[in-house]
Amino acid sequence: MGPLAKLPVFLDLHGRRAVVAGGSAGAAWKAELLAAAGAAVDVYAAEPSDEMERLVARGAEAGSLTLHRRPWSVDVLTGAAFALIDAEGEAEAQAFRCAGRAAGAIVNAVDKPAHCDVQFGSIVNRSPVVVGISTDGAAPILGQAIRRRIETLLPPGLAAWGGLAKRVRERVTERLKPGQERRGFWEHLAEKAFGAPPAEGEAERLLAEAERIATGGGDGRGRVILVGAGPGDAELLTLKAVRALQAADVILFDDLVSDEVLELARREAKRMMVGKRGGRDSCRQEDINALMVQLARQGRRVVRLKAGDPMVFGRAGEEIAMLEAAGIPVEVVPGISAAIALASALGVSLTHRDASHSLRFVTGHAKNGELDPTLDWRGLADPDTTLMVYMGGRTAPAIAGRLIAEGLDPATPVAIGYAVGQPAQRIAGARLADLLVTGAIEPGLPVVIGVGRVFEAVAAAAVGVATAGAGRGGV
Repeated sequence: MGPLAKLPVFLDLHGRRAVVAGGSAGAAWKAELLAAAGAAVDVYAAEPSDEMERLVARGAEAGSLTLHRRPWSVDVLTGAAFALIDAEGEAEAQAFRCAGRAAGAIVNAVDKPAHCDVQFGSIVNRSPVVVGISTDGAAPILGQAIRRRIETLLPPGLAAWGGLAKRVRERVTERLKPGQERRGFWEHLAEKAFGAPPAEGEAERLLAEAERIATGGGDGRGRVILVGAGPGDAELLTLKAVRALQAADVILFDDLVSDEVLELARREAKRMMVGKRGGRDSCRQEDINALMVQLARQGRRVVRLKAGDPMVFGRAGEEIAMLEAAGIPVEVVPGISAAIALASALGVSLTHRDASHSLRFVTGHAKNGELDPTLDWRGLADPDTTLMVYMGGRTAPAIAGRLIAEGLDPATPVAIGYAVGQPAQRIAGARLADLLVTGAIEPGLPVVIGVGRVFEAVAAAAVGVATAGAGRGGV
C-alpha cells in the first residue's frame, strides 16, 4: 500500500461528551455533525451566531446540543471525548489543543490543521453506510466534487438496506458458514441494495434466502448482464452500467470498449476481450455464447460489455436467446449508441423538423460482409430521412452509389464520425457523391456515417475549408 496522508477511521461518539468552543456558522455545522453521530455536545459561545441559535433550538435526532453562553475554559474540557474550536487566532487554537489533550480528548481546530488531531472530510451519508472523503486539507472543493459524484452512485434507499443488514446480520452469521455461503448471501443483499428500497417483509425474505443457501437449495446459477459501454467516454455510462461493472465477477468486453470504461470495473473482476472487428481475427459468436453460459453455470456474475448500445447492431438478440434457452437469467443495460454520440458531438438534432421527418439506422454490410441488397433502398433514399450507417467504412462507395441510383441528390450532406466519443475522435463533412471514391473513408478507426439534410452545416464547413485550400474536411 502506498503512503496515506491521513488514516481514515470512524469514531463512535454515541453517548460520549463533545465540546465545541465558538458560536460561528462553521462551528454550528461541526456541532451538528457531532450530535448526528450521537454525541452529547456542549457549546461554549458568549455571542452565538444565528445559525448556532437555530441549531440548538432545533435540537438533534441522535445526540444532544446544549448552549452555554460564555467562553470556553480549561475546566469545561474535563470528560470530553472530542473537543473542537473555531479559534480567532493561532495562540487560542494552540492553547485549546494543549488543554484538550491534557483532558484526553481528540482535538480539531477549524481551518487550522497544525492544531488538529483529526480533520473533517466531505461526507456521503447513507447511514449506517457512511463515506468519508479527505484531500488532507489541500483542496476542499475537490473533496466536495468527489462527494457529489459518489452521491449519484449511492441511491438514498441504500440507508434502509444498511439498516436491514444490521438487523439480520447476527442470525445470518449463526446460520451460514464462513466463506462462500456468507459471501453469497451478502452479495445477494448488495445487489438488491442498489435497486428499490426494501419492501415490507424484506427481512423475512432475506432470512429465507440464507436458509436456502445453508441447505444447498440454490441452483448455483450466476447471471449475465448485457451492458452498453457507450462510445468510449466513461462519463457517458449510466449509473446502472457502473453498478453492474462494480459487481461483476467476469467481464467479456468488445474490442472497441475503452480502457477508461474498464477502469470503473471491480478490481477483482476477470477481464476477457472477445471483440469482433471486420476484417480481423475475432472470437466466433457461438464461442462467446457458450462462454457466457459456462461462466454463469459456475455461479459467476457475468457482464457482457458492448460498445455503444447492446441492442443496436450488437448481436444481443442471439445472446439473449442462447442464455434464455440455457435457463440463465439475463438483463440488459442500455448505452449511448454511436449515432447519438455523433449527433451530440456536432450539436445536431437527427430529427430536426425542418430537415427530417424520420430517422433510420442501418448496418453497412450483410452477414457476408458485402452490401445488403434486401434493405429498403428506395425508402433509405428519402431526402426527408436522416440515415445513420454503422460499420460502413468498406462499403461506403456502394452505399452512396445505391442511394444516388434510387434518386437521392449527390449533393446530400454527409457527416463521417471516426472513433466517436474516444480521444481519437474526428468528424469530417462531405457530400454524398464524395463517398463514391474508393478510400473516401479512412481505414483503421471505427466509423459511423450520417446522411441527410440535418448535416448541412458540417458539410458546408468542409467544402469551405477545401475551397480555401486547407486540404482537409475535418471538424
